[in-house]
Amino acid sequence: MDFPEELKYTEEHEWIMIEGDIATIGITDFAQEQLGDIVFVELPEVGDILEAGKNLGVVESVKAVSDVYAPLSGEVVEINEELPDEPETLNNSPYESGWMIKIKVADSAALDNLLDVAAYQEFVETD
Repeated sequence: MDFPEELKYTEEHEWIMIEGDIATIGITDFAQEQLGDIVFVELPEVGDILEAGKNLGVVESVKAVSDVYAPLSGEVVEINEELPDEPETLNNSPYESGWMIKIKVADSAALDNLLDVAAYQEFVETD
């Protein structure tokens, strides 16, 4: 399994890449592996305001339907337009082509609540 060191993570298995006040969000390699073949993705709309810890979308696989949670509060500024038509991208490239949304972060102090790669790996191993 792949856990890029430059990313932040959540215990709900989302990854976050921070660039200035923009956070790119997706699901981790561990999450996509647990889900199996992903067949459907539901994303929010550009302009939606997300609240940390609340649902931002849905990922459906042949095994299960899973909510995806917003790791940070903010406004959706971009969505990955390819995912609804090509949900398998989450399986094939969870960290590159499989990003889900980009948000303008409302409170940068909330970044302190995210896990670094070592903490996430430890969490996955004990989960």
